Amino acid sequence: MKSRELVRHFIDEVFNGRSLTRLEEYMREDYMQHSVEVADGREGFRRFCEGFFRLEPYMDVKQMFEADGNKVAVFFQCRFNNGHSAKVVDIYQIQDGKLAEHWDVVQPITGEDAVINGRGSF
Repeated sequence: MKSRELVRHFIDEVFNGRSLTRLEEYMREDYMQHSVEVADGREGFRRFCEGFFRLEPYMDVKQMFEADGNKVAVFFQCRFNNGHSAKVVDIYQIQDGKLAEHWDVVQPITGEDAVINGRGSF
């Protein structure tokens, strides 16, 4: 499976489907995390998801980019059951056909955000 396809399936099944049953197929055991709320490894990711899934996140992917055959960037809107949403960029490093490393940039979106250019966040 290509890197981009791996990330897309991961988002659809794990985040949007809120299923961790096949996490071993997507993620290396020694997965390195650069998001400060999440511990390294598959188990650190599982612990994070216990709380995160309570918000019923839905990731509406807007763009995906692949570089060097082993890096994927995903730009998406993440919506939650509490009415909040965020503009997010996730970057994944792929190694041996699995997610090996992750970085993210998250910007909350509020109804009070000024839209100077008329286009909004997306």
